[in-house]
Amino acid sequence: MEFQGKVALITGGSRGIGRAVALALAEQGADLAINFLRDVKTATSVCHQIERLGRKALPLQGNVGNEEEIKEVFSQVRKVYGGLDILVHCASLGTFRPLTDTRMNQLTRTLNINCNAFVVCTQEASKLMRHGGVAIAVSSLGSQRFVTSYGAVGMAKAALESAVRYLSVELAEKRIRVNAVSGGPIDTEGLRIIPNYEARKRECMQRTPYGRLGTPEEIARIICFLCSSDSFWICGQTIIADGGLSLRLLAL
Repeated sequence: MEFQGKVALITGGSRGIGRAVALALAEQGADLAINFLRDVKTATSVCHQIERLGRKALPLQGNVGNEEEIKEVFSQVRKVYGGLDILVHCASLGTFRPLTDTRMNQLTRTLNINCNAFVVCTQEASKLMRHGGVAIAVSSLGSQRFVTSYGAVGMAKAALESAVRYLSVELAEKRIRVNAVSGGPIDTEGLRIIPNYEARKRECMQRTPYGRLGTPEEIARIICFLCSSDSFWICGQTIIADGGLSLRLLAL
């Protein structure tokens, strides 16, 4: 029970990687705050699963692209739990089209959700972390590699990884560790909205040495490790967990 007595906030925690992380942390003793945008039913279902594991679960609706809503989410965490130990930023939203055909407002929205939200969430989390803590961001291979129709998200994820490095140094004095996990394509609902999903899925599977996509649970286990005391000496890093896809990656 690595996380017994600890409190974790997961943005985008009602589905996909966020849901898997929430359940994995709960299985190891953490109480959870689950941030979600719209789907109350799904968020409630995840909270019930966490409670069946014997842990507390707090659903928190809020748009992390809005600074005031972020602050309200953390205000509720303080009110209910009194503090925070772990922040995992899984919320993601983006425009999938060629960068040459992407409008300014689409770039801004994508950057806000994927990068700026993590910075503001980490600022707020650091105020609640009593004896050190951990902040983890979820990135993607598109931050460093070309992925068709992924320019806006790729730019935002590159900025996110840079933010992880800066925050890690700035918060080290408070013993708050900041890292990121970068996965290859993970088999989630969010992946299926990408244009030409089936064809691109097949190509990724062919290029991945293990011949399949990653699962949310596999990423969740890596995030749990980064949240644990065993990973204390890992600071400001982006850990690539892609089944070897990037070793063969040319252009998706």
